[in-house]
Amino acid sequence: MKELQTLLQIMADLRNPDSGCPWDIEQTFETIAAYTVEEAYEVADAIERKDMPDLKNELGDLLFQVVFHAQMASEKNQFDFIDVVNEINNKLIRRHPHVFADKHIDSEEQLYKEWEKHKKKERADKGEEHAGRLDGIAATMPALRWSEKIQKRAAHHGFDWQNITPVFDKLNEEIGELKAEIEQPDNQQRITDEMGDILFASVNLSRHLGVNPEQALRESNRRFISRFSVVEELLSKDGKQMEDCSVEMLEEYWQQAKNLIHHRDLD
Repeated sequence: MKELQTLLQIMADLRNPDSGCPWDIEQTFETIAAYTVEEAYEVADAIERKDMPDLKNELGDLLFQVVFHAQMASEKNQFDFIDVVNEINNKLIRRHPHVFADKHIDSEEQLYKEWEKHKKKERADKGEEHAGRLDGIAATMPALRWSEKIQKRAAHHGFDWQNITPVFDKLNEEIGELKAEIEQPDNQQRITDEMGDILFASVNLSRHLGVNPEQALRESNRRFISRFSVVEELLSKDGKQMEDCSVEMLEEYWQQAKNLIHHRDLD
């Protein structure tokens, strides 16, 4: 593809030690990693906003990150962009025998089991066959997503409740333990630990309900911002400053905001 070749050449020119861009030349895998993560978030943000022109732009930025890493690896004779493409091509074909071979898959559950089987074989081929069952899950992903991946992997190996009742019980148990720790003086670390356990249990509850916890929290954040903005409008209309209002008064405005947004959504 001509356009892709042009992009690869642009990247090579930017990294040219004699005539390239000083900023691009001095970058490393470590310094670029943060930008790669940032671009992935901006792709997700464009999708949430349903902004297709911006999504096109952000996907280009994300692709550039892949090209950037591949160029740096090529300079060290480690791999190049074609190797990256070949790697993902082979992986997708290998992990989808129900599409590219004669394997028949009857359900999503069976598909997931086959997927995990293939990944386990890949780890074994890399000499990681004696690794722990939770090894290989990237710890750098957002904490909610990391927690969900850990729990899904554990559940695949049978470490899971069969129904939702004990999941609720566990969440309530963790809340009780947090309350007990709050009563103790100079106990911030234990409070932090128990708060983490509550979040972990909440992710487990989301998983059992078939809810994406990361997406659910993002939607809650957006709802809060939307309602908070309406509260600001109502206060301004009444000539009041938020900082001068009691908590009880702000709660009244909050309920007004919720009702207004609800009625707007119904119109």
